[in-house]
Amino acid sequence: MSEHPGPQGPPPEAALPTDRRAAVTALFHAHHRRLVGLAGLLVDDRGSAEEVVQDAFEQLYRRWGSLRDPQAAVAYLDRSVVNGSRSWVRRRITARGYEPPDPGNAASAESSVLDRERGSALVDAVRTLPRRQREVVVLRYFLDLSEAQIADWLGISAGSVKKHQSRATEALQQRMEAWA
Repeated sequence: MSEHPGPQGPPPEAALPTDRRAAVTALFHAHHRRLVGLAGLLVDDRGSAEEVVQDAFEQLYRRWGSLRDPQAAVAYLDRSVVNGSRSWVRRRITARGYEPPDPGNAASAESSVLDRERGSALVDAVRTLPRRQREVVVLRYFLDLSEAQIADWLGISAGSVKKHQSRATEALQQRMEAWA
């Protein structure tokens, strides 16, 4: 999953404007693309991912005055996107039942470079994982969170994180070996 950059962290204090609108706008320009990528891995749909990210920025804007440390806004956005994505998936499951996307339709025709195809196959494989395994993998390798942080974010034990990560890794290895 090395194609996706990890979080870039908050900009230096001097670089973040003091005005709420200007600060959120600067954060939007700096992190929107990365956050849509993060949400896309969790919800399987770019349009929905964009909505989740938009909601996270709206929440940040509304709550800007209550942030104790405006420099923690990037972490707030990361967490809001993950939680918003989880809520979106739960709503989708409840509303119409979840059917994993057909991995055969996910590969793009214009993808001619082997590395790009392998990256696409890996993303497809991640999307087919059960929800909890997918969450653990995305939080671990996309946001580079520790097992303890993942356990805290998901409200599960560190042992459960290890179990889900192990099962996900095994499933991904099998999927990628079959692809090659």
